[in-house]
Amino acid sequence: MALLEVKDLHTSFFTDAGEVRAVNGVSFTLDRGKVLGIVGESGSGKSVTAYSIMQILASTGKIVSGSIKFEGEELVGADEKKMKEIRGNRISIIFQDPMTSLNPTYTIGHQLMEAILLHTNRNKQQAWDRAVEMLRLVNVNEPEKRMKQYPFEFSGGMRQRVMIAMALACEPDILIADEPTTALDVTIQAGILELMKEIQKEMGMAIIMITHDLGVVAQLCDEVVVMYAGSICEQGTADEIFYNPCHEYTKGLLRSIPTTGNEGQRLQPISGTPIDLLNMPRGCAFAPRCDAAMKICINEKCERFLINDNHAAACWMNIKKAKEGGKQ
Repeated sequence: MALLEVKDLHTSFFTDAGEVRAVNGVSFTLDRGKVLGIVGESGSGKSVTAYSIMQILASTGKIVSGSIKFEGEELVGADEKKMKEIRGNRISIIFQDPMTSLNPTYTIGHQLMEAILLHTNRNKQQAWDRAVEMLRLVNVNEPEKRMKQYPFEFSGGMRQRVMIAMALACEPDILIADEPTTALDVTIQAGILELMKEIQKEMGMAIIMITHDLGVVAQLCDEVVVMYAGSICEQGTADEIFYNPCHEYTKGLLRSIPTTGNEGQRLQPISGTPIDLLNMPRGCAFAPRCDAAMKICINEKCERFLINDNHAAACWMNIKKAKEGGKQ
């Protein structure tokens, strides 16, 4: 049985301008000890998918339909008491910006201990010891001294380490990392990713890594979900996605990554602008930006096409190639 199973998830935000279908039919599974990458540009529905799992959506947001099962137990429709038992304790999240996630008026120690006291049966002294232990685990120097300091006394990288320590304090089964390295420079980013790999192996937990950076995915992830306009356009193992991309959007993302092999050459960005979720096209959402778009792409949405047992993509180009090759 999969640790987490998301099936045909639809999440919308109901605004004055209309219904924004932020997540539109997303399905995936996550096994114990595995790292799943969810990739896509801003507005593709990555974070909303994570917030739907945690059920921490904004007041205008609602899970319209679908299923989210954690260890076989349905979370959609669960009451707040049940979700409080899950959040932080069984499923933790690292938010994108550590500066806005930490309260500037409380010490680091206070905030770490608060999470531990809330979700475990430890007393204050035990919570203090656990917080110090977690800071040491994420390589924060002089943890006893750091416990008494405030967030503004930490660098961006150190604040992110504190957020990781807070998320891991209750030894969750699943860690959701929502673009944890976005605001960090390359050197610090590499250190954070290496730290997450070490902790993941040590604790044996599953990770959902949400990012727009395919370089992060290459370092960390076993499986990859590529999202565009709230839907999954491609899904497969990391090797399949990188070495055999089968959706034009995925190919565009890979072409836009700077590599040592294209020094002196201009990068090929994806043309156009992201789709308006209030005014979705009838066919493929990526068609207006796709250089290879055909007439059918404009008029009809392509269903999930199985490339092999470990790889699927929703792109008409694959069906065209299959027909040209004499396959059904």
